[in-house]
Amino acid sequence: MREVWLDGGVEGVRELSRALNEALGGGAAVLPLTEDSEAVREAMRPDEPVEPGTAVIVATSGSTGAPKGVLLSAEALVASAEATHRRLGGAGRWLLATPAQYIGGLQVLVRSLVAGTEPAVMAEGGFRAEDFAEAAKPVLAGEGPFYTALVPTQLTRLLDAGGDGLAAAKAFDAIVVGAAATSGALRERAADAGVSIVPAYGMSETASGCVYDGFPLDGVRVELGEDGRIALAGSVLAHGYRLQPELTAESFVDGRFLTSDRGQLHSDGRLEVLGRIDDMINTGGVKVAAAPIERVLTSQSGVREACVVGLPDPQWGEAVVALVVAGATPPDIETLRSAVREELGTASTPKRIEFASALPLRGPGKIDRAEVKYLLLTSEISQ
Repeated sequence: MREVWLDGGVEGVRELSRALNEALGGGAAVLPLTEDSEAVREAMRPDEPVEPGTAVIVATSGSTGAPKGVLLSAEALVASAEATHRRLGGAGRWLLATPAQYIGGLQVLVRSLVAGTEPAVMAEGGFRAEDFAEAAKPVLAGEGPFYTALVPTQLTRLLDAGGDGLAAAKAFDAIVVGAAATSGALRERAADAGVSIVPAYGMSETASGCVYDGFPLDGVRVELGEDGRIALAGSVLAHGYRLQPELTAESFVDGRFLTSDRGQLHSDGRLEVLGRIDDMINTGGVKVAAAPIERVLTSQSGVREACVVGLPDPQWGEAVVALVVAGATPPDIETLRSAVREELGTASTPKRIEFASALPLRGPGKIDRAEVKYLLLTSEISQ
């Protein structure tokens, strides 16, 4: 196993890219790490033999916080990269703007290797629109098509900032937006600004996004269980978890990866992700999903982001509570509650809505729901 330590600088990313290139050609499996990854490294046990067929081990904590090492083959990584290029309009030049140790950033490097192009790298240390514009220059100076991958928070900051950052974003042929759900309001803002985005659904276990704008990439199959659980199959799948055979057997069944998400398939084959199975809230004996409530809230004027959770309640068992990030003009709380009630019914209507300056995040742009619950329970909310 080859450990590559990333320090947030460009040279560390270059070293990772070189290691990936060798791994895709049959070389040693790569484990990307950062200065905060000592616990992850210990869990991955680099001195023990690597599972056969592994090119990359992507460490992920998921929603439990316990480190897991996703085992990805060269074939899965390349299949994902090639299918992405086919969907977007051909191989092109990429800007890396998300951390390379996570699958979204790592796949930008793999796509560049597959395309035979040199990716530009945006140094870590806080995402600023002016830094994005500067990092995009070498990409946009070459021959297209031009691509990058962002999380919703980064896209929001570009739209908010305007200026050179937004101009650079508009110059990309496609911006893949993943790691967290892209709200309808954010999609509309991007379209109105002339930014071409492609919302993606996927995870480390599928070698990054495998469903683009609701439709699976070539070679990917989507199935739904009786409870609406999303199962994914195809050439992009990982082949298990590092040193966790029982978890591998539970999660990878009959050639499918069983996700922790619920969804529904529309008549045109489009997948709508309804949220995590464990995000269901049992309020007064009625089970409601958090994701549809969040969609209604973020569709309202003045709402940028929203996270809905269930909090213990002596009367209802769980109460539906929302933490909202507002724009310059905060919306009226009763207006928000009425919008949810009208579209989803009384049971889904938040009993309480609080405002915050930002939602807590974990990993590459995912909302930290456990932290949201803590903030709401303790009222330690930054306004």
